[in-house]
Amino acid sequence: MGFYDVRKITYQQKGGNAVNDKTRYEIMKNRELLKGYHAEDAGAEETDQQQKLPSIPCLLPGKGTDTIKLPADYTSLSFTGNIMELIGGRESRRNYADLPLTLLELSFLLWSTQGVRRFAGHKNPVTFRNVPSAGSRHTFETFLFVNQVDGLKKGIYHYLPQEHELEFWDDRSDFEEELTDALCGQRFAASAPVLFVWASIPYRMEWRYGQKAAKYLLIDAGHVCENLYLACESIGCGTCAVGAYDQDRMDDLLGFPPGPSADKNYICTVYAAPVGRKIPTADSEME
Repeated sequence: MGFYDVRKITYQQKGGNAVNDKTRYEIMKNRELLKGYHAEDAGAEETDQQQKLPSIPCLLPGKGTDTIKLPADYTSLSFTGNIMELIGGRESRRNYADLPLTLLELSFLLWSTQGVRRFAGHKNPVTFRNVPSAGSRHTFETFLFVNQVDGLKKGIYHYLPQEHELEFWDDRSDFEEELTDALCGQRFAASAPVLFVWASIPYRMEWRYGQKAAKYLLIDAGHVCENLYLACESIGCGTCAVGAYDQDRMDDLLGFPPGPSADKNYICTVYAAPVGRKIPTADSEME
C-alpha cells in the first residue's frame, strides 16, 4: 500500500475527506523538491555552467543615487551572551519596544546576514559571505522597510554588500498599510522598526545547479535568517521569521516585474523578518 493510500485511510478514520487528486499531485511534486540527486539524473540536460555559458553578476547593481555609507566598527556595540546563551535564548519575538535601532546596530545585522568577505574567480566571480551558500552562489538581495532607525528617513532601502552601503530604493513613507496587506495582515511585522526582506535572483543558483537550484536556494534562506536571529539576540534585539506573504503585493511594493518569468534577471521575494528592540519576556509573544 502506497503512502497516499495510507494517508487517505487516516483521513477517513478521522471523519474527514481525503485530499483530491490534484492536491495529492501537487504535494508529490513539492516533495520531489526536497530530494537530492538520483542515479537517473546523470543523463539530465547539462546546466548552463556545464555548457560554459556566462553567469550573471553576483551582486545586483545599485541605482547609483542616494547611498549611505554604513559604519563598520562594531567595538562600541554592547554584545551579550556567549554562543551557548545566544542559541539557548533564540526565540521568535513579535512585539518590540517603541524605540529606534541605531544605524550601527542595523549595519551589524546587515553584515551578519549578507556581509561580503571576499571575491573569487574572474570570468564568473562569486562572493564569500558571512553565511554559507551552495557553490557560493548567494542568490539573495536584502531590502529594508525602515520605520525607526536613527539617521535614516522612513522608506525602502536596498543593501549593497560589496560597498557596505544602503541605497534609497523607494521614497515611500506611507507603506505600512500596504505592507500589512502584503504580509497577510501581520501588522507587527509591518510596523516594526525595520523589516528585512530577502529577494532571490534564482538564475544565480540555476546557472550551476539547474533543476536542483530551488532546493539549495531555500536552504540558503534558512542560513541567512538564522544568522539574523543570533545577531539580534547578541545586541538585545528580536526578530521573527515570516514566510506568509502575498507574493504579488510584496513584489509590487519592491518594484519587481511580475512573474513567473524565464528571464535570467528575474527577482522575487522569498522571506522576511521584522527587527526591533526586545521588551520584557512577560510582555512578549514568543514561539
